Amino acid sequence: MCLESSVLALCALSRVAATSAPFSEYILTPKSRTVVPVSVYNVNGTVNNAQGLTKAGGVATYQGASAVTYDFGKNVAGIVSFNTGSVSGSNEFIGISFTESSLWINSNGCDATADSGIDEILWFPVAASGSYRAEKKHQRGGFRYLNVYHNTSGSVDVKNLSIYFTAMPQVADDKLGSYSGYFNSDDTQLNRVWYAGAYTNELCTIDPTAGNALIYLGEITSTMKVTDPLPWYLNYTITNGTSALVDGAKRDRLVWPGDMAIAVPSIAVSTYDMASVRNSLDSLLTLQNKTTGALPYAGVPFSEVLPIFSFTYHLYSLIGINDYYLWTGDVQYLEENWNTFKFALSYSLSFVDETGLANVTSSADWLRFGMGGHNIEANAILYYVLNLGISLSGVVGDATSEGPWQEYAGKIKAAAYARLWDSSANLYRDNDTLPLTPLHPQDGNAWAIVANLTTSPAQAKSISAALAARWGKYGAPAPEAGATVSPFISGFELQAHYIAGNPSNAVKLMKLMWGDFMLDDPRMTNSTFIEGYSTNGDLHYAPYTNDPRVSHAHGWATGPTNALTAYTAGLQIAKEAGKVWKISPSLGGLSKAQAGFQTAVGSFSSLVQETTKGLSVKFSTPAGTTGAVSVEAPADGGTMRIKSVGRKTKACDTTVVIKKGTGGRVGVDGLAGGEYAVTVTYN
Repeated sequence: MCLESSVLALCALSRVAATSAPFSEYILTPKSRTVVPVSVYNVNGTVNNAQGLTKAGGVATYQGASAVTYDFGKNVAGIVSFNTGSVSGSNEFIGISFTESSLWINSNGCDATADSGIDEILWFPVAASGSYRAEKKHQRGGFRYLNVYHNTSGSVDVKNLSIYFTAMPQVADDKLGSYSGYFNSDDTQLNRVWYAGAYTNELCTIDPTAGNALIYLGEITSTMKVTDPLPWYLNYTITNGTSALVDGAKRDRLVWPGDMAIAVPSIAVSTYDMASVRNSLDSLLTLQNKTTGALPYAGVPFSEVLPIFSFTYHLYSLIGINDYYLWTGDVQYLEENWNTFKFALSYSLSFVDETGLANVTSSADWLRFGMGGHNIEANAILYYVLNLGISLSGVVGDATSEGPWQEYAGKIKAAAYARLWDSSANLYRDNDTLPLTPLHPQDGNAWAIVANLTTSPAQAKSISAALAARWGKYGAPAPEAGATVSPFISGFELQAHYIAGNPSNAVKLMKLMWGDFMLDDPRMTNSTFIEGYSTNGDLHYAPYTNDPRVSHAHGWATGPTNALTAYTAGLQIAKEAGKVWKISPSLGGLSKAQAGFQTAVGSFSSLVQETTKGLSVKFSTPAGTTGAVSVEAPADGGTMRIKSVGRKTKACDTTVVIKKGTGGRVGVDGLAGGEYAVTVTYN
């Protein structure tokens, strides 16, 4: 143990992170809330000087029936405005429409926010020397392409085309893009992936009075053609406060607890926007059923229009309580919501039957098919939450439930292996309904590792290998949702590969799925991450009938941002905003990675790189904290030397001899917060 207290002189990396994060060239956030398009994507009809609207003061003249598609170069969000100069003709109109993907640019409307039809064009009757601005309810939460139409026989001079950027409304205009976290490695594509994930979550942080009103929710089963434009507006108040974290920028623009399980850790290591997280979490917890303890599938107005119960999303809200406490260290918040947590978990446990597993009776989940019965995903998440509860009970000083929760957890782990493990596939079956299903889901198997439901490290490694063996050209399949690739569930799979000790699988999947396809495919926004797509690469998400509806900025797709920080650079917090931390890097084939972030207790940083003889790890953590450092044990053994930097004494310096064939991870616990240099020399 090394618990020396000292005055910490933070390392250079942490000093930089405290003011303006390094590697800001990767940050995609606009530097101003006034944003103009960067290029012309397409012109139809006669438009003189269409390029003029890509710079301040430029003028484009639309003659007769004509249109221009402008490209912002990345996904943006906001309220459109423009001015007019000379206008000839009578009853002249300028129309505006939006789309995230170039695939859905349409002469009849925007891409879609409902599961039928497309969204209507915004039409403005124009006159000479006029100023026009869309109503707040007609802000668009996500688009890369903006279409400007003129549909009459006269001509109109259009100038000063711009949008007012409405994402991250709580951030001062001169602070846009001021990240508290950063990531960098020797792989430029993965660096871009990290920042695209951070930016995706920024676009999913909205003014809570501009939530989705769900005016066409009832049209989900409609037979309307996708060429039929529908009215749309965003004006439902979904949370308290000045900002809210929602699932998607374009849609749904609602609070969904499952999405938060991926988005929140990625937000914490990039912008640390925990106020928005709390507003959204509170909006779910306040809807708890006072009789049963059930928590909602989603926030308002969805919960009012369709009051559906989801076994898994109910549990995700409890994960949200833990994540908010973990990253903020706000014990008072945990104490205030402790009875909510216990009541909700008690309801989940009421589904556990004589098998020791929960028997799920509701089908709602992340839009996968066939949820129900003794489902492996549902039981793995329940096992995970039980263990969270056991840990949190010690924080609030309430041991009354600890024993029963431990008993439930033990039975779930044993029963899941006995009833659902398929040794021939090295994967868990989806459920144990007879005849036994051939389905081995991505969600349940990834969650089995994340939740530590697996019975041994060898079993976890076998699941990791079996999941990786199923990858296709466009990523990891989720067979429980048909021919679908789910960035949401694949975010948990990334964690699973790291935890199982197969970091190279995680790195390969990030590059294949998030880098090569979700970021760099020309049909994507090249800046934010899509909700879901087909295993053959089509931009079709099996749960939806209307392809233009798919969101291209969805927070549940941002798993790599946290994974690269927590696992590649190895920078993790274990308790109370980092009062206890872990440095546990796994380069996974990279030669260098560094990361940093800030929490309420201070700045954290890690720099990991291969050397000619082994591995170098330099890290810094705040004074008054404690933690551990570990590395993967080299197969042939070696020596790990830990040296404190800038201390008057060397009480924390230590050497660990790693024997050949040790396996797993080796390291030292009980280190005081401070700056350290770790050198691992391989035999």
